[in-house]
Amino acid sequence: MKIFKPLLSAIATLFSGIMLLSTSCSSDAPPLGAAIPNRDSLPVMVTHGVSKMISDSGIVRYKIVAEEWKVFDKTTPDRQEFLKGIILERFDNRYRVNLYIKADTAYCYRQNLWELRGNVFIKNMETSTTFRTEELFWNMSEHKLYSHRHMHIKDPSKREELQGNSFESDEQLLHYKVNQSSGFLPMPQEEEETAK
Repeated sequence: MKIFKPLLSAIATLFSGIMLLSTSCSSDAPPLGAAIPNRDSLPVMVTHGVSKMISDSGIVRYKIVAEEWKVFDKTTPDRQEFLKGIILERFDNRYRVNLYIKADTAYCYRQNLWELRGNVFIKNMETSTTFRTEELFWNMSEHKLYSHRHMHIKDPSKREELQGNSFESDEQLLHYKVNQSSGFLPMPQEEEETAK
């Protein structure tokens, strides 16, 4: 009888171990996804409710407001995504907004080239010039704006209102070129008087 007690104890321990293993190896656990070998499809950062100030040489120059901001550092080129809309404001030396930009979607490549899509609106606050299109590129290193989509620009200082299918301008919307254009251009005073 003394031999059977340790044997029964060993069998009971073995049986409880088997029961424990069988319950822990059940399929009740949620399935795991496959490992992602290439991280270029995942953002390194996702931020919600963004209001960010950006400085250049220690001076605040830009403000970004967005509902969602994703940063991808393993893509070629690296990019930032603002898929739920963006508002950009640029400040002058007195911290007044001198350029306002709004779009439904935005991408920023290499922290230099902006691609704005959907209801793009720009306003130069100093000249009241407004610009509208569905797609716009902003190359910050070249200080150039351009679009290959239908656009509309209204410049009260020149009394011009133009539409076209291609556009190129400086960042201030002061010197621009519109291709395949139509619109209103004022006639200079001298030509009006000689035409009478």
